[in-house]
Amino acid sequence: MTGSAGRKTVGVSRGLMMLCETCYSQVVDEGLADAKHFVADFEELLDRICPGCTDINRPLIDDMAGSGE
Repeated sequence: MTGSAGRKTVGVSRGLMMLCETCYSQVVDEGLADAKHFVADFEELLDRICPGCTDINRPLIDDMAGSGE
């Protein structure tokens, strides 16, 4: 599994997600993150991140999926 070095974060309703440079740039460029780097549409975020970012954020993703959000 890839480490967290060099990753940037975006906020979601339950915490911070670590993203690689590529995913972070895509999320920002597509306007998913607001000025404070918060992403309101979690489903859209999941559709855009790579498998590595999904893996490193698995506990948070599972928590949010189980919460009904």
